Amino acid sequence: MSQTVLIVDDDASTRKTLGMLLVKKMGFKVMEAENGKDALSIVERDQANTIKLIVLDINMPVMGGLQTLRSLQERFPAIPVIMLTASQDIDDAVQLMKQGATDFLTKPIEPERMVVSAQNAMKINALSREVSRLKRHSSGTMKFSNLIGCDHGLQPVIRTGVKAATSNIPVLITGETGVGKEVFARAIHGESDRSGAPCVAVNCGAIPEKLVESTLFGHEKGAFTGAVSKAAGKFREADGGTIFLDEVGDLPLEAQVKLLRVLQEKEIEPVGAGQSVPVNVRIISATHRNLEHEIRAGNFREDLYFRLNVLPLTLPPLRERQADIIPLAQHFISRFSASENRALKDLSPQAEQLLQAHNWPGNVRELENIVHRAMVLSDHLTLDVDDFVFTQQSPTDAVAVINDGQSIQVVDGSGSLKTIQQLEEEIIRFAIQHHQNNITKAASDLGIGKATIYRKIKEARS
Repeated sequence: MSQTVLIVDDDASTRKTLGMLLVKKMGFKVMEAENGKDALSIVERDQANTIKLIVLDINMPVMGGLQTLRSLQERFPAIPVIMLTASQDIDDAVQLMKQGATDFLTKPIEPERMVVSAQNAMKINALSREVSRLKRHSSGTMKFSNLIGCDHGLQPVIRTGVKAATSNIPVLITGETGVGKEVFARAIHGESDRSGAPCVAVNCGAIPEKLVESTLFGHEKGAFTGAVSKAAGKFREADGGTIFLDEVGDLPLEAQVKLLRVLQEKEIEPVGAGQSVPVNVRIISATHRNLEHEIRAGNFREDLYFRLNVLPLTLPPLRERQADIIPLAQHFISRFSASENRALKDLSPQAEQLLQAHNWPGNVRELENIVHRAMVLSDHLTLDVDDFVFTQQSPTDAVAVINDGQSIQVVDGSGSLKTIQQLEEEIIRFAIQHHQNNITKAASDLGIGKATIYRKIKEARS
């Protein structure tokens, strides 16, 4: 979907000249209006939010530029506005900036100055959106209205999430890796009466087994070797707010017992403290595992599962949310334009078709990474098909890992896909061999805890 610039000027030749310039130099689609009233009507009808920039003349009939600028700032503050004026007076320029204009240009317009101003306005707007996103993330005020896209397939889950936010009921979010479980958990927190309080995320699978209890519940100074100072722990960091336990299925059984006590008694016992400490924390957990299967395998406590799974939510994979793909891609383009200091880029129609046709096995995280790569490597203002690189293979030829002649096949000898359990065992075995039996390095490369590796080894031998 092309980015659109709305040029508002009562002089048709000015609109045409500026339009041709911005089409040629920046790839914009152009819309025109000859006065402020018509411009506001056009923006109101832009339900898809394609208008990314407004170039606005100050002297026009019907509704002048200043009045139009004030209305735009009240109703559409996210759209940057470049003002056109015949005045050389610096006081007039200052007044325009105070009213909310991103920049101002004096007539006659210099083409190079127009292009630079448009590029800067787009980058400033992208940076502003990124700052707002980071502020919502850090302050715990992200809401469901801040989520990008929200295809109709996600709407039932959002409705349930909004209801969940009205209470302190434990929520278990399930779904494939990369679907956005943490983002969804933060939205539940942001919609609740705990909004603004801490929302602390913990990746349970990344904590070394010996440090799980200390990381979650804290410890006293000298409680164990290396405990040179007192630590509050994640639960006390989240006191008054929400703790998000990502990949809760990776917690060792001993830590599961202590987590169950927290849910039952609303208190924790820091390592070496000898007494319990009350905590006021709302628990949201998530996993990509089938915990019922883990219970049958003896890896997860059934009583803890029932405590965590009071309100289950399952996020659909990205391939089932077709309408979200392009809005998410455009969101990531804006983000990386700000973080990588790149010009804001557009997506060609062919690139949009390519992204929508992809199966997205890595879900939103895969889309984010692919867009990031394209933004860094592309030299053009429009991202095209050649800028996106996927690692797609047919199942019969798929190889998961290759190193020094070794490989892990995704299919077995009969051509059938291997189970997740089989692939996990082979990948873990490969990682251990690759790091010459160094479990710590193998776990670090795989992004899991050492406890998970030991458990998988034990399962494979039993």
